Amino acid sequence: MCRSIKTLHNAAVPATDDEIRAAALQYVRKISGWRQPSKAHADAFSAAVDEVAQATARLLQAALRPAS
Repeated sequence: MCRSIKTLHNAAVPATDDEIRAAALQYVRKISGWRQPSKAHADAFSAAVDEVAQATARLLQAALRPAS
């Protein structure tokens, strides 16, 4: 995987929204192969970053909840 994506779970301080978004951006860049998408792909790229960030936030929130 991309080495520049840092682990956000089990950190001493919970991940910030900016850290989550930065990790999502790095992930989408890695899998798409685009550092900066063309204008034709900009909306899809941005939507993918948003969706990955939201999924990451949900995952981290679930990981903080005590197991039932």
